[in-house]
Amino acid sequence: MNRPVVAATGVAGAGLLGASLATKPGDGRFHRLTAATAATWIGGSLLAGRVRWGDPRVLVPALLGVAAFLPFYGIAVVCKRIPVLNRLLRSVLAYAQRGDTRSVLATTLVTGAAEEVFFRGAVYAALDGSVSRTTGVYVLNTVSTRNPMLVLASVFMGALFTLQRRRSGGIGASMITHLVWSTLMLLFLTPLFPQ
Repeated sequence: MNRPVVAATGVAGAGLLGASLATKPGDGRFHRLTAATAATWIGGSLLAGRVRWGDPRVLVPALLGVAAFLPFYGIAVVCKRIPVLNRLLRSVLAYAQRGDTRSVLATTLVTGAAEEVFFRGAVYAALDGSVSRTTGVYVLNTVSTRNPMLVLASVFMGALFTLQRRRSGGIGASMITHLVWSTLMLLFLTPLFPQ
């Protein structure tokens, strides 16, 4: 695994991710920047070395995505009643509410898949399979969004995805869980926080 390429990809991806969430909700640049972020992560991963798919069982990772969503939904219901947390969640979910549903869902899925290719693929390999360091890099990258709610979610979900990567031997299982979890977050949290 080419560590300098992984490092450069991480820095470039973090910059693009931060720029995407600095745009105004509904601005077409959001989708272009998130697409560029995903392309950077996937391209950098492919340049850095081989990414392993592993041998995921589709049903179990999908059910884990549902199980991971449920506590987040409960927490969101509580956060809705706390003004500062409500505001932080609204600021992220505004991107889903002010854009075309299909393009927002496509952006969510492509970005989630790209995160798995990069963080649980290239970064995991570059850090010799360290769960704590791989999760730490994922969290640091999420800091570029400047949203504490996203950073907090990245701590828990990053650890879960990385543990899945270790157990399954590749990115397939974590990718399935990530895509199911992200889809449920988009579909069910967005109506909780109308703009």
